Amino acid sequence: MSTASSCTEPDIHPNSEQCPGEDSFGFGDDLELNQFDGLPFSSRYYKLLNERKILPVWKVKCQFEDALAKNQLIIVSGTARTGTSTQIPQWCAEFCLSAQYQHGMVVCTQTNKQQAVDLALRVADEMDVNIGHEVGYTIPLETCCCPDTVLRYLTDDMLLREMMSDPFLEHYGVVVIDQAHERTVSTDILLGLLKHIPLQRPELRVVVLTVPPMTEKLLRHYGSIPLISLEAPSPIEVVHSSSSNKDCFYSALRMVLEIHRTKESGDIAVFFASAKEVQSAYSILQSESSRMGKELDRMEPVVLCPSQRGPVPVQTKPSGHPKSRSVFLSTEKGEDVWWTLESVNFVIDTGVQLKMVYNPRVRAYSQVLQPISRCQADLRKRLSGPTGKCFRLYPEANLRLAETSPQILESNIAPTVLFLKRMEIAGLGQCQFMDRPDPEGLMQALEELDYLAALDDDGDLSEIGIIMSEIPLDPQMAKALLASCEFDCVSEMLTIAAMVSAPSCFLEPSAEMTHKAVQCHRKFQHPEGDHFTLINIYNAFKQSQRKECKTSDLTAERWCQDYFLDHSALKTAEAIRSELTDTLNRIELPISEPSFGTKTNTINLKRALMAGFFMQIARDVDGSGNYFILTHKHMAQVHPLSGYGAPSHKLGLPEWVVFNEYTLSENNCIKTVTKISPQVFIQMAPLYFFYNLPPSESKDILQDMLDPEGSSNCTDKAPPNSDDTGGCTAVTTYDRCVIQ
Repeated sequence: MSTASSCTEPDIHPNSEQCPGEDSFGFGDDLELNQFDGLPFSSRYYKLLNERKILPVWKVKCQFEDALAKNQLIIVSGTARTGTSTQIPQWCAEFCLSAQYQHGMVVCTQTNKQQAVDLALRVADEMDVNIGHEVGYTIPLETCCCPDTVLRYLTDDMLLREMMSDPFLEHYGVVVIDQAHERTVSTDILLGLLKHIPLQRPELRVVVLTVPPMTEKLLRHYGSIPLISLEAPSPIEVVHSSSSNKDCFYSALRMVLEIHRTKESGDIAVFFASAKEVQSAYSILQSESSRMGKELDRMEPVVLCPSQRGPVPVQTKPSGHPKSRSVFLSTEKGEDVWWTLESVNFVIDTGVQLKMVYNPRVRAYSQVLQPISRCQADLRKRLSGPTGKCFRLYPEANLRLAETSPQILESNIAPTVLFLKRMEIAGLGQCQFMDRPDPEGLMQALEELDYLAALDDDGDLSEIGIIMSEIPLDPQMAKALLASCEFDCVSEMLTIAAMVSAPSCFLEPSAEMTHKAVQCHRKFQHPEGDHFTLINIYNAFKQSQRKECKTSDLTAERWCQDYFLDHSALKTAEAIRSELTDTLNRIELPISEPSFGTKTNTINLKRALMAGFFMQIARDVDGSGNYFILTHKHMAQVHPLSGYGAPSHKLGLPEWVVFNEYTLSENNCIKTVTKISPQVFIQMAPLYFFYNLPPSESKDILQDMLDPEGSSNCTDKAPPNSDDTGGCTAVTTYDRCVIQ
């Protein structure tokens, strides 16, 4: 393989259009051999090649390859379905091949893990190579590649994880950032860091793929760099509503039925505000479809929500019934996962989205209903294809924002700050965000890391902080897992971390099955609280897997159905636990033998939990389940799915609890709740955190326990569950965990 030019597509057909220098690879008589594996091309390769040449991006192939040869940073701007996500990475692979991979391979990021897999499969097919060899993918908990992989698709968060050990991305010659317009936290961090990394690596190439509304912002961010704009496709017919419709949910459903009754061909895509609306729409359309006359084709609602979980089956492709129309139902998270569905001819857009926005003052997420951006509206419109129609159930004036709102302005950025502190140690300068995080959110993140002992006196990462950054968990859970090494309860804490990191394992049953589901879930309830209940569920799930090996009558999946548990969520938890175990082994932290159920293990597990979650403590102020959160003085109820939650709880309500999550929503609830004693809190929480708590009656109670003069009377003040600490003397004699 010789080094060569910027335009590398082999001249397969004598009459095909050829770029300058296209014959300079030096393959000679072997032009029909695949330059990536040296094997003859299959007939399918030529068929797919003809399809590729029709794509809009193919018109700029020579322009792109010339720019790639001469520039380190390039922006390619085009609308949906132009072929950028499949063709640009292939041309980058040919560029790296021309240099005999001296500077590394190609990596292409995606914001959605399913799309990373689908793109890798499609591109491997187009390149006529084997998936997992020359082309591969890496997504959370799954890797399909090998040392010979020359083009890899992966999620943006996985590339950040790789940068922990390869901060300057020296393994790669070209980095392709796809879907920059999605503005995920990980993509924004990459865009910020990749402004400086090329200065350290002159041979590195960075290609950013986006849509037109985002182009100007990227040019302002990177400065004077080449921009390759694809030709705008033919205009799509768009029909706007004349006025804002507050009841757009039912308007969308009426529009679906109207279109179906016209008997016009083509599938329908409908965008709703939330997954809950998608579930409701699925049920309603199923019911309506069963009542339709024989003169109409069958109508099949299909859920297409990447984050959707529950009783509605999640599908990504229509069933293929010969006389049926698929109605795809999705949310704001679904725009870029439709690229394989070419049957859609109608798009119905409600124009709103229900987003979770983080409030740093109360350390909680709240649901906010927002209008979508012009960028999102355009992506949805393009799904209908050149001959389709888009029905927008809102006036055009509602599209005020051109770009999608950056997630970094709406998220808890403590994990981001921890990562960036780690990158500073690796020698990278400060990340130049296109939109800087909110100062209040940044201060809260730094304060949280300081409380967790992740920062030293200079504000740099401490030794504990460096270890925490190695663990793929939120900082609080990472600290709790580290503390469990000190308290010999690692096995149990690994299970807790995996279960709270995975989607909820509880299925929400239909109304008529609610009582039965509650009875099933009660069998796993642990008197100490939800964290212990999760261990019970996981252990029972593993036991069902062992039974599966012995008998064909009972499978783990059937067992989950019988107990109203989500099998896929538990499998995800199993994979997360395995990954965390590998991480602890890699960084040589001890993993204790399981001893779940013993009194010592219960006490130590609560201490480890409190080492990470002391900022999330609440007290029942009136004995009726009204919990006062000490850090910000808000009141909350326990989530109904909790062992303590109404109406299913058989456990007595504890006075003091630690919780995993607080959500500002209609229910204003705390989730995954476990009872603790205030003595454990006093032992594990840093004193400067305690003194920074706002004044309250609950803080006064804790202050009395800290008062040495009152220690002799602590048995009178301690709550009923104070035996968790082994007696009141533990308050003054227990040695604080050295992890802190």
